[in-house]
Amino acid sequence: MPGDPRAPAALCEGLVRIYWSRSGEVHALKGVDAVVPAGRLTAVTGPSGSGKSSLLRVLAAQDRPTAGRAEVAGESLAGMSARRLRAVRRRHVGYVFPRPAANLVPHLTGREHLAMAARLRGVPRARAAREGGELLDLLGIADRAGHLPGQLSGGEQQRLAFALAVIGGPALVVADEPTGELDSQTTAELLTAVRALTRAGTTVVLATHDPLAAAAADQVVHLRSGTVAHEEVAGQRLAVIDGDGRVQLPEEALRRFPDRRVRIDVTPDGVVLREPS
Repeated sequence: MPGDPRAPAALCEGLVRIYWSRSGEVHALKGVDAVVPAGRLTAVTGPSGSGKSSLLRVLAAQDRPTAGRAEVAGESLAGMSARRLRAVRRRHVGYVFPRPAANLVPHLTGREHLAMAARLRGVPRARAAREGGELLDLLGIADRAGHLPGQLSGGEQQRLAFALAVIGGPALVVADEPTGELDSQTTAELLTAVRALTRAGTTVVLATHDPLAAAAADQVVHLRSGTVAHEEVAGQRLAVIDGDGRVQLPEEALRRFPDRRVRIDVTPDGVVLREPS
């Protein structure tokens, strides 16, 4: 990604996403604040209906924000035309679908898949061949380069899907439940491969219900009812303070405040939240 290497690959501030249906408005995201650090693995978790897929669609430049701010590779998505969104997706975003076979074309070998993906991203042929070989080697499937998807296991298909998403160096790789159809052993192998990609500089954000995938992440963003309930970074659980000073608390903490009122004590060591007396 051009520019400051310390800049986030993507970010959201006050992100709102509303869908309209026959039954009325659906508020899928209600003011989400999140940062996707470059070169890291970020997991987005939460129960069904929490907004995971909606957040991924915005980060993948498939949907525009209804309100608030969303940026990918330093480009604001608000107000973008459909044509411009397609350009952002092609240049800056790689995408991995949940079903391994859905990412692949049945009649193309792994090597041919990579050549096609590189061509779509405008990567010169010589560079594409070099990068493709390096990616297959890094992901542990170099010996499968000449095989068709039907000759690969589900885990090998998904590793090839990540190679297709990464070739050409997009700013962000978005993966929707990439381990959902894999057993625990194959999941562990895939996550090891994904961590190898992030160590090489790739930024990955994935939505998941899988505790193995969440445990492998550098950062976990937990959604609840369209908002960020909390984050987990380096073993710490962090509450999020939005731009208006509102704090989202984890579910177990919220249960201590059934009246939604909290006593705030500012001490020399920090800020303490207590049940009202």
